[in-house]
Amino acid sequence: MKGFFGKLGSFLTGVRVWTVNILTILVLVYIVGVVVTAVRSMPQKVDPQGKVLILSPTGLILDQEVFPSSVNFPFAAPEENQIQSRDLQRLIRTAAEDDRLSGVLVDFSQASFSGASTALRIAAELDALKASGKPVVAFSESLGTASYLMAARAEKIFVHPSGALAISGLGGYRNYTRELTDKLKITLHNYSQGDYKSAVEGMTRNDMSAADKEQREALYGPIWDTLKNEMASARGVEPSVFQQMADTSPVVMLREAAYDNLALAEELGLIDGTYSFSQFREYMIERFGKDDSEDRETYPHITADAYFAQMGPEEQSASDAVSVVFVEGAIQTGDVGPGVAGSDDVAALLRKAHENDATKAVVLRVNSPGGSILASDTIREELAAAKRKGMPVVVSMGDVAASGGVWVSTPADKIYAEPTTITGSIGVAVVIPTVENALDYLGIHSDGVTTSKYAGWDLARPVDEQLDAFFAKWAGSAYERFISVVADSRDKDVEFIRSIAGGRVWLAPDALEHGLIDELGTLDDALAYAAEQASLDDYKVDYVVKKPSAAVLLLRELQKNLGVNFQVSTPSFMHRMEALMGELDALSQPRATAMCTVCMVELL
Repeated sequence: MKGFFGKLGSFLTGVRVWTVNILTILVLVYIVGVVVTAVRSMPQKVDPQGKVLILSPTGLILDQEVFPSSVNFPFAAPEENQIQSRDLQRLIRTAAEDDRLSGVLVDFSQASFSGASTALRIAAELDALKASGKPVVAFSESLGTASYLMAARAEKIFVHPSGALAISGLGGYRNYTRELTDKLKITLHNYSQGDYKSAVEGMTRNDMSAADKEQREALYGPIWDTLKNEMASARGVEPSVFQQMADTSPVVMLREAAYDNLALAEELGLIDGTYSFSQFREYMIERFGKDDSEDRETYPHITADAYFAQMGPEEQSASDAVSVVFVEGAIQTGDVGPGVAGSDDVAALLRKAHENDATKAVVLRVNSPGGSILASDTIREELAAAKRKGMPVVVSMGDVAASGGVWVSTPADKIYAEPTTITGSIGVAVVIPTVENALDYLGIHSDGVTTSKYAGWDLARPVDEQLDAFFAKWAGSAYERFISVVADSRDKDVEFIRSIAGGRVWLAPDALEHGLIDELGTLDDALAYAAEQASLDDYKVDYVVKKPSAAVLLLRELQKNLGVNFQVSTPSFMHRMEALMGELDALSQPRATAMCTVCMVELL
């Protein structure tokens, strides 16, 4: 019997080993096959002579693409395709100057933007493209506010007859859970500093505070007016038309079969008509000719990927450089990742930039609602180290640079922000939920022995008077530190900064008036100023970024070229931010954050 089971064990071991080996070989063969297919399907150089450029980006348009530091099973690839705005801008500018192209087809219906400033910046590039004299046509299955902002730059706008034009305003609603936490007998200890610091209001109130409503109205109104004016100016209609569409034709969630909606849009002059795919193809063939090289009936065209491939890398021969480092996403300790500006990586990139002998000036591009105070200060100190070396240090604020985004910007010699940049929110968010009453109600009690009064204290223990005073002083000290850092950097009186702080957010024009920034301008303006301060007549722009690992790079190419999806994607940068806010709200330990939740303005 012993011999039988011994032989059986050896047989099963052999089967297991052979099974594992066979599966390993199959997986390797599959991976090699996928890689070979991906390489073969990569965009080839195509002559754009006489062709229509199809500009139809798919994914999130943001300042700097960010990837996870490593790949974990099951293939934690980037959540969605990321498109760097500078790459898109370069492509559009090149197309504007390219006499070989016969026209441009625009469709941004599958793209999202990290914020209003990014969308307006791309819209301005499309304006310049149209001004170059090239025919620009827009066609989409359906259009939202952001995609219509792009389409409005075209001379003709067509939508599928079973699609929709979903113009929406800004803003939205959040959940307030104070009644729930009261019913669950959770005690909330709120030590937030600043009447306008609303990051934790969702936990501490049952409705929006008057201060939060005031700042949101002051924020959303001007941005919405800017969007309406931009769309109206490009289309040659009154801005009130877009307000009418948003108020009377609410099809934001219905992106198809909005027949009355499209009829109204055409009547108001917002679109030129509706075409099915075959009808639009006939229109394009009639306008731009037939491509005889194709087996199917179509017009001569070139995709944006193929066009970008034939452009080649941007040539920069200068030896001196202005280095650009990005703060993209919520500021947290640790590594950079999707939606997260990890201070360890950002500080390391800043150090790499200012220790490079070729670097003569540093530009920090901030697109962040803030986050950890410790992480923000880590980045701030490394930027200050560059300044101590005597090189010019400039900050360029993108869609949002608020709270911790302001903190990291304080060493700058000059701060630029775009007209719709959201900044400010100088305040501290702290809420500590304790569950001693909930546990007591459930009949759960704790006891123990400690050698000091608060050894072993956690959120299951009550906050007594001494601890309450300690937390209040702790949060107050963080707030005072924030105010003093801003006051010193902006050469302002502490009391003046206190008067415009309070956690309140400001649009860039108001921030300029208050002295929180120095000038309205783009990243290009910041680069030009940094080069001027460094006395550079000829220079290159060095984007100092964290490179994706080989595994992440492979997964990105598979997703891009084969359409292989390894996980469910999220609709936009803002949803990632909201998810992060939820994690911060669900505090597991006492912490103070410089975070702005008001700053997340999403274009639908």
